[in-house]
Amino acid sequence: MGTTGAITDASLRAFVGYDMKRAFNALQADLSRTLTPFGLRMMTFSALSLVVENPGLRPSQLATVLTIERANLVVIVDELEQRGLLTRTPSTTDRRAHALHVTDQGQSLFAKANRAVAEHDARMIAGVAQHLQPQLKDALRQIENSAKQDVV
Repeated sequence: MGTTGAITDASLRAFVGYDMKRAFNALQADLSRTLTPFGLRMMTFSALSLVVENPGLRPSQLATVLTIERANLVVIVDELEQRGLLTRTPSTTDRRAHALHVTDQGQSLFAKANRAVAEHDARMIAGVAQHLQPQLKDALRQIENSAKQDVV
């Protein structure tokens, strides 16, 4: 039988991971709304951003940075390429590999989407005192680094 009254998640709120997941869900939903007018999703925006910042990046490197399977990355790269936002050209250092480059159209779309994402980011952390915002980012990076150390 179900409970009567309000459902509580107090026992789960004792875990940092649960709080992070709830916060991520809120961030992801708002980011999705932010990127929709640009025809982008969180992963396509992230991939485009990384190629803008790292021209000539190989798809395997991009998959590693995004922590996704290469097969899943192919779908993302195909989509961005079909839209004319990036190109795949043979690598000059490895004939088996391709280098990714952003097109002028991709650069233009990225610039607009990046401004919208910056506004999204500011909106999402607006409830955190401004002097604590750098500490928030630092704490999140420390958690990520702790997880990496556990894997090694």
